Amino acid sequence: MQRDRTSKFAQNIGIFLFLAPALILIGIYIIWPIIMSFNLSMFEWDGVSPQKIYIGLKNWKDLLHDSIFWHALGNNIKFIFLSIIIEMPIAILIAVLLDRGGKKFDVFKSLFYLPMLMSSVAIGVLFKYIYDPSFGLLSGILSFLHLDFLNQDWLGDPNVAFYSVVAVICWQYIPFYMIFFIAALSNIPHELYEAAKIDGATQGQYFWKIELPLLSPSIKTACILSLIGSLKYFDLIYVMTEGGPSNATELMATYMYKNAFASFKMGYGSTIASAMFIIITTAGVLAYFATKKNEG
Repeated sequence: MQRDRTSKFAQNIGIFLFLAPALILIGIYIIWPIIMSFNLSMFEWDGVSPQKIYIGLKNWKDLLHDSIFWHALGNNIKFIFLSIIIEMPIAILIAVLLDRGGKKFDVFKSLFYLPMLMSSVAIGVLFKYIYDPSFGLLSGILSFLHLDFLNQDWLGDPNVAFYSVVAVICWQYIPFYMIFFIAALSNIPHELYEAAKIDGATQGQYFWKIELPLLSPSIKTACILSLIGSLKYFDLIYVMTEGGPSNATELMATYMYKNAFASFKMGYGSTIASAMFIIITTAGVLAYFATKKNEG
């Protein structure tokens, strides 16, 4: 008995030693910055001067009455909703079509995945030109189709800018979920298709009776990924609009960046970052348990 305990203890020590480098890096680059962010939220600091003024919970009280922050949170929630209802169905449809096409469609998998290989900054700059109402590609296409009346200031109109940016983000991320669903489809046993074929099932019945139910766990996981990603999205929106016009495309992350690094209100920026951490963690945990409950 004593020998078994010694062996198990040595095994646990070995596991800990193997995990130690990763745990140290997580502690330095993830845990410590979170703790520092909460700590800085208690100070008024410009991020440059050595002097920090302790103000307690004032930043948190200001945040609760900050209409721009709540507007940004509302945009994040709209972003989650639009991302899920646009990206998931299109990604599933493309994945099913490419999966049924077999190796003949392998080239399309590569082509459709190209947007994911581009940096968000490059995509943002590219689409700023495409959306330009005077000489942009979209303006040229509408003019060619004699639909000039549809042309407008896609990124300058507060009523349109948010949806213009969301369209680009969906274009960028649909390939990610497409590959995700293609991988899930490849795990469906071929015998199910054979049995359905013998029973005379149509292509539509393949989808509704076999593929969609078996994709359900992957769809739930993809929705959670989309939810968390939408709450912390930053780069492409900042490149295209910087949160404007009139805060129409403002998200929590862009508002945090502008406060911390443009307005030099590092304490308030840290408060927004800490609030984002709380919101994202809560949303992720709730979504996880909601999907687990449905599975049960």
